[in-house]
Amino acid sequence: MTQHLAAPDAAPTTGTHTGWWRDAVIYQVYPRSFADGNGDGMGDLEGIRGRLPYLKELGVDAVWLSPFYASPQADAGYDVADYRAIDPMFGSLLDADALIREAHELDLRIIVDLVPNHSSDQHEWFQRGLREGPGSPLRERYHFRPGKGENGELPPNDWESIFGGPAWTRVEEADGTPGEWYLHLFAPEQPDFNWEHPAVRDEFRSILRFWLDMGVDGFRVDVAHGLVKAEGLPDIGAHDQLKLLGNDVMPFFDQDGVHEIYRSWRQVLSEYDGERVLVAEAWTPTVERTAHYVRPDEMHQAFNFQYLGTHWDAVELRRVIDASLAAMRPVGAPTTWVLSNHDVTRHATRFANPAGLGTQLREQGDRALGLRRARAATLLMLALPGSAYVYQGEELGLPDVTDLPDEVRQDPSFFRATGQDGFRDGCRVPIPWTVEGTSYGFGDGGSWLPQPATWGGLSVEAQAGDPGSTLELYRSALAVRRERPELGAGEDVEWLEAPEGVLSFRRDGFVCTANTTGRAISVPLPGRFLLSNEPVSHGEGVVELPADTPVGGAVSPPPGRGARGMAPRGSRTSRPSPGSARPRSAGSSTARRAWPAGPGTVSWPRWTCSATSVPYG
Repeated sequence: MTQHLAAPDAAPTTGTHTGWWRDAVIYQVYPRSFADGNGDGMGDLEGIRGRLPYLKELGVDAVWLSPFYASPQADAGYDVADYRAIDPMFGSLLDADALIREAHELDLRIIVDLVPNHSSDQHEWFQRGLREGPGSPLRERYHFRPGKGENGELPPNDWESIFGGPAWTRVEEADGTPGEWYLHLFAPEQPDFNWEHPAVRDEFRSILRFWLDMGVDGFRVDVAHGLVKAEGLPDIGAHDQLKLLGNDVMPFFDQDGVHEIYRSWRQVLSEYDGERVLVAEAWTPTVERTAHYVRPDEMHQAFNFQYLGTHWDAVELRRVIDASLAAMRPVGAPTTWVLSNHDVTRHATRFANPAGLGTQLREQGDRALGLRRARAATLLMLALPGSAYVYQGEELGLPDVTDLPDEVRQDPSFFRATGQDGFRDGCRVPIPWTVEGTSYGFGDGGSWLPQPATWGGLSVEAQAGDPGSTLELYRSALAVRRERPELGAGEDVEWLEAPEGVLSFRRDGFVCTANTTGRAISVPLPGRFLLSNEPVSHGEGVVELPADTPVGGAVSPPPGRGARGMAPRGSRTSRPSPGSARPRSAGSSTARRAWPAGPGTVSWPRWTCSATSVPYG
């Protein structure tokens, strides 16, 4: 359980930093699985545009779009053939322009994925290099090398692909003879660029400007840690290299040379108004190494994968929270918090299983336990200083689909031995919008991955207006975060004394308490509740926190703002009134939030938030 508490007269600490991204809540859209606008079974830009009002109502600040570029789709669009074109399955540049414009009209920012480590093997440069043969200037823009062995039959070094097998593939030259090898840290269809070549650096600065001119607000940089390889491409000298990732120094990841690239990109962004941003997907051995990517002249944010990989355990959570905040403080960057994305098992399923199983699981585990913990983890995450990321469907409490038949899977690593487990399709199943329909409202033409029969009961339609639903929990929690300026802002938490297995911290006048144990625990009640995950009972000065439950509390509603303490409807911080029915198209409500009048026993809806007035200091 997690609870938040606030002091009536405490002034929020906002720090001296500015920038919308510092405390933004950013929603990740995986385009092929979000909404299908043309009824072909595949999500698209038209579908996303039609659901923008839903995202506005949910309460997020920005939308991050996974790749939609022209691509053969060998790795779900992360194999880009043309960085300035939209793949026809998703629409056109006109559709992208309309989406960006309508998002801005709704005060939503748009961040697009950029894939600079590798291209598709169908990219014009790579194809020309193959045709022109050894010595081609185009081959110099990738990592082509002669093989080892008497006849060049062995790879140039011992590097292994993240997706399994060697990280090298040998080409057949134009005359039909076996030729050079090229490097691909991922699938063979994804050859790595050679970032030592000036043409590669010039090309990507041009690509940045193309999309900035289109009006995007920033870029999430895929494999930001992988662009530069160690000089000479030295052997690693070990097998099962995937197990070393994120723990050991690797010659193809997190090389210091990447930072020069991002400093030049930051200069490009500075040419544009509107606070455009760079976000690093950087898997590093330590959070201190991650901080190198967000120094003042480089990127603005970096994903906090150490937090994502932490199980629901008070000691481990506190350790990672402290380390994350401490690492970012010297460089003046906000910490980011994320629980799920398109590459890992959804946290509602991870938390349903025992700790230590990693981030790709194929077991459903205890669904009820996983959902309880997932909702608790969300409230905890949204109370922390910095920026938070939400992956599509987590606001519905969706679990991973762990029983997909092998014949429908499309994750390339599933088909390659010794690589990633290849179960990423389970978190990419199209999300449900309606209780009924061939694809539960995803589109009129079915869905590209099969949806479970339980999807209708988890749909937006089924959960909207239900105060105990996960959707209304997210709406309510995001409304509270927007209304209380001390949430998200700042760089610190003040830890409070708490029983074993319980986390409790203060942020100005706001207190968050999370019970990570499997048993109910009584703790002092300093004020009135805001949110909790389970029905909560409290009496004079004491509250009982159910197992695996977070509760939040804040100040009582100021005079003149009504029972819910909401900002005026037309203001930027407003949220629709709780609990009312809403049209399916635009929507107009958030979660019900009860404000108790005083001491006594109250049964709170699951994972709801409540306000608490407490003394400060």
